[in-house]
Amino acid sequence: MENKIIELCNLITKEQQERLKIFHLDCECNLKDAIASYIINKKYTYINIGTSGGYVVENSTGNIYGIKGYGQIHRGHFFGTLETINDYYWGDFTAIKK
Repeated sequence: MENKIIELCNLITKEQQERLKIFHLDCECNLKDAIASYIINKKYTYINIGTSGGYVVENSTGNIYGIKGYGQIHRGHFFGTLETINDYYWGDFTAIKK
């Protein structure tokens, strides 16, 4: 599962930074704040973008959710699973189904 999490973080980083370049907002500070990282806990994996929370992955199912606040899952914002990450565009403020 960790390989899929790394793949998701790389995809988020790539698409976030591409969007910044398109809008000419690609200064070093913005590009650095578009790097995705992760923290794995027992139940959930937290995906951070820069220093902010971005998404939560449920470890048992691989389901990806948005957040209400840092570390708080918003089950109403569902973004597929770790198997369907390529079905979404991750470069905007929230993922968008392609």
